[in-house]
Order: sequence, then structure tokens, then C-alpha cells
Amino acid sequence: MKILGVDPAISVTGFGLIQTDGDKISLINCGKVSTHSQTPFSKRLEKIYDSLLRLVKRHKPSYVVVEKIYSHYKHPTTAYYLGQVQGLIYLICGKKGIPLVEYNSTRIKKAITGKGNASKLQVQRMVEYLLSLEKDIQYPDISDALSVAVAHAYIMKTQRDNFKF
Repeated sequence: MKILGVDPAISVTGFGLIQTDGDKISLINCGKVSTHSQTPFSKRLEKIYDSLLRLVKRHKPSYVVVEKIYSHYKHPTTAYYLGQVQGLIYLICGKKGIPLVEYNSTRIKKAITGKGNASKLQVQRMVEYLLSLEKDIQYPDISDALSVAVAHAYIMKTQRDNFKF
């Protein structure tokens, strides 16, 4: 099964695509879609949409997974921008018939490290280890996207294992 994790943002949207086969998880592709702050907002959204749509069409993931939006009350504009990008992801999933799953950050951290309050660096290192990556993930946006994909794989496996008789 292929799982696409996406870390939505207007400046840098990270993505990570993994393949699961039983207990084995492997990396298919990861990267980021960057937009420039001087580009009109609508064009920035268009670039993110087009890039993610191409990715989905090419790889046909079974699931798309994102972290639930959280923005500090002092930064409502951040939530607004994140919501705009997340709306694009929902649209792509709806048009392509792909289930979209959201998890709280603490659920993602717990699935990967066993601790809901793990640091970003702990999560990143564990993702690198679980995917047997030879080098460090260079961008936090990519690490975050991979972490939601890997977390979903583990959560689904746990649910499957718990329902076996």
C-alpha cells in the first residue's frame, strides 16, 4: 500500500510517499514544493495544487495523510494559510477518490516514538531509522510529511493486529 504524507504550508509544502508491505516500510519519494513570497497568493496555491496533483496521478496512493491544523491563537493568519493549502489537498483527494486521514501531532509522535511529547528531532531521527535512510532528512517539512505517512502505516498495522482473532 502507498501512503502519501503531506505537510501543508504556503511557503514550503513537504511531501513523503512510502510503500508498506507487511511489516516493511520503504521510501518511494519525498520532497517539497516551495513558493516565493512575492508571487501572488493564487499562483502560489496553483503551484502547490499542480505539484501535488501530478504526484497523486503518478503514484496513485491508497491514502493521503496530514497533521490536523494547529495554530496558536496569536497567529490566526497562519491557520488561514494552512487551511487554504489543506483545502487543496482535500480537493485532490475528493476528485481522485483517495481517503484523506488527519492526526493530531501528539498521535503522530506517539505512533513513531512511543511518546506523544517527543521533539521534532526525535521524530525525524526515528523516521530516518525506520525508513533506513542513508543520510539525514534536510528539511523539516519533508520530515514532517514522512512522519505522518509512517505514523499512519503504524496506526493501521496496530489496528489490524488488534482485530485479529
